[in-house]
Amino acid sequence: MTRPIKHWLFTGLSFAAVIGVSAYMIAEWWDQGSLALPLRSHLLAAAVVLAEIVARSLKLTWSANAVRMRLPFMVSVRTSLAGDFGGSITPARSGAEPARFLVLVEASIAATNALVLLFAEILLEALSLALVVLVVAIVFRDAGKVLGALVGVVGLYAGFVLGVAALALVLAKRDVAYTPPRWAARIGLRAGRWRVIRQWLAKVRLAVEAVRHVNVTWAIAAFVASVVHVAMRLCVLPALVLPAVIEPVPVAPLALWPLGFLYGAAVVPAPGGGGAVELAFRAALGGVIPAHAFPAALLWWRFYTFYIYIILGAIIAGGVALRAVRKTEEMEEELERA
Repeated sequence: MTRPIKHWLFTGLSFAAVIGVSAYMIAEWWDQGSLALPLRSHLLAAAVVLAEIVARSLKLTWSANAVRMRLPFMVSVRTSLAGDFGGSITPARSGAEPARFLVLVEASIAATNALVLLFAEILLEALSLALVVLVVAIVFRDAGKVLGALVGVVGLYAGFVLGVAALALVLAKRDVAYTPPRWAARIGLRAGRWRVIRQWLAKVRLAVEAVRHVNVTWAIAAFVASVVHVAMRLCVLPALVLPAVIEPVPVAPLALWPLGFLYGAAVVPAPGGGGAVELAFRAALGGVIPAHAFPAALLWWRFYTFYIYIILGAIIAGGVALRAVRKTEEMEEELERA
């Protein structure tokens, strides 16, 4: 079975697992509630999603301004949504960056400049994520285990991203041999893969040179937009649940657990989390959200944090994202043959 067929079979099975787990949990709670939420809940959640997309797109546009490039806002929107769609249908969101890269290149952005923007976006997200977690750790300092879990998951994510960035910077400063050294050959980095790594490090070196001459004002603006983008992800579940219940519900678990789920799902190999997100939601929030609102909260939170991005990404940039995924698969097959 070829790699593309295996990939799409795996994706289909993962989405089937996501839908199956969701249906099972909704059926389990069905006799205690319904799938309906007040109109105000949907309006608030939709506003949060819109604000998140706008903030993330402004981050890209302002990051481009910071390194003296021009990136129209609508291209930034297409880039963001293409990444969402590509990441949603690939294991561990591996298709997100190729999809974003292809959108930028097809918008006449030079490949090196596109790499600069994507590098800046990932770095800004890691830094803003660390800042948001620090703020919520102060605001919700009595949140207990949920705060510890969030700091652990997000800390690992941010630490990994910053660590990879630091390693790339160190390697980019060194001259890399044309032929793979012995240690590289031992771990499978033969001529084809080594050539790709050399080309990537050369682009990283150019990206670092571009970042050294950054416009500080635009860089700060991009960082603020990134903080808003991350903060909006805290707001979706409270926006859905709080208008739908009469009894008091603690805000900290509603805000903090979902952020951990979203970033934790990025390391799950299965596209969409393969049901892991739904299981974590049930375990963490089953005793927090009132029973009559739980099935609707699970369904609509998943819709406004996952399915809506697939729909918007498919409409606005789905074709580009699919081409990026296919090109990535073809490159991987070529490297394996090499």
